[in-house]
Amino acid sequence: MSFCCGAGMVGSVGSVRHYKTLVHNVPIMFCPVCDRIEVHPGIEGEYEILVEYAQGDQAPEVDFADFVSVDNTSELFENCTMTDEAASFADVLKQQIDISLDLLGIAKELKDEEWREALMIRLKRLSERLKQYNKRKQVSQKSA
Repeated sequence: MSFCCGAGMVGSVGSVRHYKTLVHNVPIMFCPVCDRIEVHPGIEGEYEILVEYAQGDQAPEVDFADFVSVDNTSELFENCTMTDEAASFADVLKQQIDISLDLLGIAKELKDEEWREALMIRLKRLSERLKQYNKRKQVSQKSA
């Protein structure tokens, strides 16, 4: 599992913009706390080659899956929570909140104030994201 700002990064398949080229269906890792996104290290070499060719051809969009066969997505994400496999993004956020709460208990036992403060900031951000997600979900259900 990859970590960012102390939080576990979540594995998924998404779109990544590289300068003027948008690449779809790329295995990525993203941080639910700080929103950092990175291409999964297991396919980073193939991604870089595809982006070089796409930019050389001045392609505004390419589909990673059209050029690179990723048959081992389950292996790529075996140590991560994959949003595609979770019941919802809310479940992923709740799991991250639970992990942070467990760590907060340990930080308090160790009397590590710096770590405790960092975890409190992380928990606040995750809680805000969960509230925003639930609001958007309610609005979209009402309009449907």
